[in-house]
Amino acid sequence: MNLNAKIDFAELSDTGRVREHNEDAIGSIGEIGLMVLADGMGGYNAGEIASGIAVQIVTEMASDGANRERRDDIDSHSGLMRQSIVLRDAVYRANKIIYQTAQSKTDCEGMGTTIVACMFYDNKISIAHVGDSRAYRLRAGELEQVTLDHSLLQELVDRGFYSAEEAQRSTNRNYVTRALGVEATVDVEVHEYEVLPDDIYLLCSDGLPDMVEDDDIHLTISTFNASLDVVGQQLVDLANDHGGRDNVSVMLAQVKEPFPAKKSLLAKIAGLFRS
Repeated sequence: MNLNAKIDFAELSDTGRVREHNEDAIGSIGEIGLMVLADGMGGYNAGEIASGIAVQIVTEMASDGANRERRDDIDSHSGLMRQSIVLRDAVYRANKIIYQTAQSKTDCEGMGTTIVACMFYDNKISIAHVGDSRAYRLRAGELEQVTLDHSLLQELVDRGFYSAEEAQRSTNRNYVTRALGVEATVDVEVHEYEVLPDDIYLLCSDGLPDMVEDDDIHLTISTFNASLDVVGQQLVDLANDHGGRDNVSVMLAQVKEPFPAKKSLLAKIAGLFRS
């Protein structure tokens, strides 16, 4: 199934007002419902190398996984589980390649990247992330952050030292506790969620929430949702208008109609026996 007919997509990445070059990387394949966003860090140009590797590896492996499902004609439940596994394994692989590159090339020493990636399948979405790049969902007028930052500040919130409101105003928001390429292995957080028509999903690097309050993100998406391209541009403009201290990248998806997976022949036969 080509999800371009079921889901609208938009994406935009900007250097911002302070940085000299863009260490964010984004990639998508609308046909299989894939969006990948990485926010690199490291020495001169090394951050963009790390984020570029992450997006390339995850995009290639997710595409290969989607093609295998078409060939195997598996049932939808197995397909959803495999989508999450594919995303997780792709991020694992990206971590390995970035770590090995950082170890073997002097000019890449110390590089790393955060990542958030999602894949739509069978009226659900799988989301994988490491670090503080985020995923949000707007549903029925309510904006929800569906990923929790892997950061020191989030750990302090979880332990009750900060409220969510205090964390929003904190100046110490960028100390991540997980990133790709820093260690030989990494703990990848993966979740699956039900998807409804009219849902809007936002992936973003920390250059957006560091500059723009969640309430303003909510208002922008709600106001301009007739065009995801306009939403993306407005969000980037807001981040830059508020200082643009970091690169800012946004990826958006709006679900237009249900996208149930095609049932395999085996699943159809099993259904006959259950009925």
